[in-house]
Formats: sequence, C-alpha cells, structure tokens
Amino acid sequence: MVADTKLYDRLSIPPTATADEIKKAYRKAALKNHPDKNPAGAEKFKEAGEAYEILSDPEKRKTYDDYGYDFITGKGGPAPQEGMPGGNPFAGGGMPGGFGGMPSGGGTRTFSFNMGGPQAGGRGGFSGFSDPNDIFAQFMKSAGGGAGGDDDGFEGMFGSGGSPFGGFGTSSRRAGGPTSFGGAGVRRREAEPETTVVEKPIAISLEDIYEGTTKKLKVQRKTYDAQTGKQSVEDKILSVPIKKGLKAGSKIKYPDMGDQVEGGTQDLHFIVKEKPHPLFTRDGDDLKHMVDIDLKEALTGWSRTVATIDKRQVNVSSAGPTQPTWTERFPQLGMPKSKTPTVRGDLVVGVNIKYPTSLSGEQKRKLKEIL
Repeated sequence: MVADTKLYDRLSIPPTATADEIKKAYRKAALKNHPDKNPAGAEKFKEAGEAYEILSDPEKRKTYDDYGYDFITGKGGPAPQEGMPGGNPFAGGGMPGGFGGMPSGGGTRTFSFNMGGPQAGGRGGFSGFSDPNDIFAQFMKSAGGGAGGDDDGFEGMFGSGGSPFGGFGTSSRRAGGPTSFGGAGVRRREAEPETTVVEKPIAISLEDIYEGTTKKLKVQRKTYDAQTGKQSVEDKILSVPIKKGLKAGSKIKYPDMGDQVEGGTQDLHFIVKEKPHPLFTRDGDDLKHMVDIDLKEALTGWSRTVATIDKRQVNVSSAGPTQPTWTERFPQLGMPKSKTPTVRGDLVVGVNIKYPTSLSGEQKRKLKEIL
C-alpha cells in the first residue's frame, strides 16, 4: 500500500499505473494546462510536472510510495531505515547544480536531498522540484515532439507551419519566453515579451482545397539591424502547402517569418479563406448545389444533370410536387476530410423554386380550378 496518493491524483491515475500510463496522463495534463494554451492552468501545469518527475523514475517512485509526499519534500513523514535497499534516490550528489540538472539523453534526474538526522538539520536539504518548463521540454524531446497517435494538441500549441522552404516543424518561440511560475522550490523566470503574430489572409479555391496543392507567395518583411538600429525591407518567396480538405479559418504557420522588430521576430500566420464558387457552397465536408426550377416544374416534375467537384456528372430529378425543402444526398462526392483525405463528405442537391412575378386573371382562375 502506498503512503499517500497525492501525486497519482494530480495525473488522475491509480497507484498501479504503468510507465506508459504515467506518460500518457502527464502529456494530457500538461497539454490541457500549458500556460501558452491555458494561462489559468499554470499551477496545475506545475503540479503535473512535479508528479511526473517523481513517478517516471522507478527509484523515486518507490521511495514516494513507501514514505509519501511530505517525506520527499522535507515536510515530515517517517524516516527510512539505514541501509534501505537500492540506496536513497533523493540523496545529495548527482548532477552539478543539484536538482536543476536535466540530462539531454532522457536519463534519470537527481534530487539534492539531505538525509541527515536531527544534528544534520533533518530533511531540510530538499532543493525543490525542477522547473515545469524544463520537465515539459525534456518530455517533448524524449517523446519525439509528443507524438501520440491522435491529434493531441501539440500541433495547435506549437504550430504546424515549420520551415517555409520545405517540411514542417515546431514553432520557435524566440521572442516569447515561458510563463513564470511561483510556488516553493520552483525556479522563477522573468517575464519575457510574448511573440507577436502577423496574420495574412490567403484566398484558396474549392478545387485547390479538393486536390491539395502548393502555392508560391511573395511576401515582404521588414528586417532589423540591431547594431545600427535601422530597418529595411526584403522579399521572400514562400511555398505554402494547401492540404486536401483544409477548412476556412485554418492557420498555416511560419515561425520567425514576420517582421523583425527590436526584441525579436514576429511569427507569420496565413489564414485560409475560401473563394466563392459558382456551383457549390461548403458546409463542413459537404458540398451543396442548388438547382433552379420554375413553379410548373416544381408541381409536375423535373430533371437535371449536375457536375461534381471532381468533374463527374450525376442525374437529379423529382416527379413532383417538389417542396422548397427538397434535397437529395450523394455520399462521397463532397470535400475530402482533412485528417483522412480518402474519405469524403457528401454532395447535397437542393432546389430553388422560381415563382412567377405575376399571373393573369385567367391563369389564376384555372389554377383555382385545378388546385
């Protein structure tokens, strides 16, 4: 039985959780509460980092399970017996600088923890947990960018733009530093100016979004010479990838490709706008096409041939009467889904009934007789 479950509770996992379950739980908590994404979650982000730092190390986890949170933080709890198997992972030594060191290769992190008796000052040697930003950065590095299968939010936090001249990568936050954290034992960082973002609209046709393409765009950006304090303007040609099924409002991100200003470089975000189409309107992954029919056709029947976005033809008809709300749906003839481009939405055909602007007396009389 574990001494307490405080650290497990922070990650919403049981004390029997496996190493993989601990990693997944930390990733979920860190993403949800990362200050870049959720400023109000800074404290929970710090707490999740503390929990992961202990529970991800088998030796430290065992000591925590045996003696509890108060013991490892020097707030009390039973002292271990001398000669404890495996030694004390919280004992001093370890990396230069005490507990702050983080190995680049993903190895164990080391506490600087004085385990002397009362004459030696009790457990007062605990130097605190690592900075939660360092824990998160090390986790990202060891996890290869946090890849976890489904879209888990890393792309949304750090950008999907990457290099404008080739593949994609995570965004560099050169001008905007990590959020400062308070609390005992956590290194404080001075607040740094947040990276500013330049947003530019980019109009894309439905055909290009359906096919997927790459747009070459010429942009102008200001450059700043820190030595002279002067600014100049340079032209850049950017290759902008348009993924199949991309939706209006999507952002294509280019870190450090905006204007250079004193203190840093702006990020450049292209905001996708859909060009109006003569035949279709888009509703999510569906495409809607409206057929014009007159009142006579609405009452007696009609037939049309409709072109699809991929230049096929479908026949649409109704024997009448046709209600203004009439639609017919053609599966898999809409837009590709951005995450699964081989799957498409539907083509939905509706009607726009053209009513006559005037009727003669004779026409009204005959309609009354018929209807």
